[in-house]
Formats: sequence, C-alpha cells, structure tokens
Amino acid sequence: MKVSRITAVAAVAGTAVLAVSAPAFAHVTVQPEGDAAKGGYAVVDFKVPNERDDASTTKLEVTFPTDHPIASVLPAPVDGWDIEVTKSKLPKPLELHGKQITEAVTKVTWTADGKGIEPGFFQKFPVSVGALPEDTDEIVFKALQTYSDKDVVRWIEVPQEGQEEPEKPAPVLELSDAEDGHSHGASDDTASGDAEEAEKASADTTAAEADTDDTDTTARVLGVVGIVVGAAGVAYGVLAGRRRTAA
Repeated sequence: MKVSRITAVAAVAGTAVLAVSAPAFAHVTVQPEGDAAKGGYAVVDFKVPNERDDASTTKLEVTFPTDHPIASVLPAPVDGWDIEVTKSKLPKPLELHGKQITEAVTKVTWTADGKGIEPGFFQKFPVSVGALPEDTDEIVFKALQTYSDKDVVRWIEVPQEGQEEPEKPAPVLELSDAEDGHSHGASDDTASGDAEEAEKASADTTAAEADTDDTDTTARVLGVVGIVVGAAGVAYGVLAGRRRTAA
C-alpha cells in the first residue's frame, strides 16, 4: 500500500515538474555544434519548437546584430523550407583576412513551402558563421516566429544578468575564449602534451626496433644451427650408405 502511494506521489510530482519546465523548452534558442570560440568559425543551430496545438510554424526570421557583425553567414539547406538571406551596409566596416567588409548578413528568413513545423514537433535551422567577434562574450539574435494562423511570436527581449528571464527571450549564443576553442593556435599545455606524446612514441619506436633486432638475431642463429644440423644429417646418411655397400 505504501509503495503504491509513493509511486502515485512521484508520478504527480514528475508531472508537475514537466508542467513547470515545459514553457522553458518552448523558446526559440541557438546552440553551437561544438565550440563557438571568439575569433573562430562555428555551425550554430536555431532550434524552433512549436508551442501551439492548433497551428503550425510556417516562418522564422532571425536578425543578426550590427553592433557585432559577422562577415560570413551561410545557412544550410533545410528540406521543406525556402531560405532568403538579407545583407545590409554596415555602419562600420569589418576587417577580415586583410580585406574590408562593408556589408554583412543582417537577416535570414526561412519560409515553409509545405506544412512547416506541426504541433508537437520542432525544427533545427543550421547556419555556418564566422569569424565570431572577439570583443564580446555573447551574441544576441532576435527572432520572429510566424504561425499558419498569421500569429507572430516576437522572441526579441534581451535577457539581463541578475534578472528573471523575460517572457519572450531572444536567442543568445555564448562565446568561449579563443584559447578554449584553439582558434589562435595551441596553448603551452597542449604543446607540452604533444611533446610528451612524441617523446613516448619515439621511445616506443626505439623499443620496437630493439625487439625487431633481437628477433632478427635469434632467427639468424637458428638458421645457422639448422644448416649445421642438416649438413650433419646428410654426412651421416652418406657414411651409412658407404658402410652398407662395403658390407
């Protein structure tokens, strides 16, 4: 009886947790595939869940910031979606690979050519971006999610540190330090580790060569012994034959 009560209470508690945490998963978010290091390149996924049970998501518009512009923005093809990339003139030119960039992508729009994201599903929209800015710890993207009934959800509120999460937070991409992403070369610890690995590999190679030399020497000795034994056997056979003939 007690076990049944405990199980029932746990089930109710689990349902309550899911109910409380469900809205958090309904946000449009952005996450890197791997690291998103300052000054480096990354592939990021804009994850769009359908928070409605009576309409499909048919359009997503993501605005890229001009205060921290990104010179290269390349969206990946997504089945069932048309993609439009919008470029705008930058207020301040960017320097990339020794060239000045005067315009950059400021918006990417995905429009469904079919059913879109139906209730109970989500969709990822991958984008290759770089070089990522080095003068900030995060990039804020503002997104508009349009439903098949023409309702538009504006994910544009910027989260503030020390404050509660806004009702419609904008997707935020956290950037790691360049050393963590190895964007500007390996660290001293990495180089030291590589040197130790190389030294170990060299030692293993030397030991292997020594074992090979020992094996070769042993093989040669056994070969010589075999030849001597074989010759002795032949000589014995010849002598034995002569004795039979003499008898």
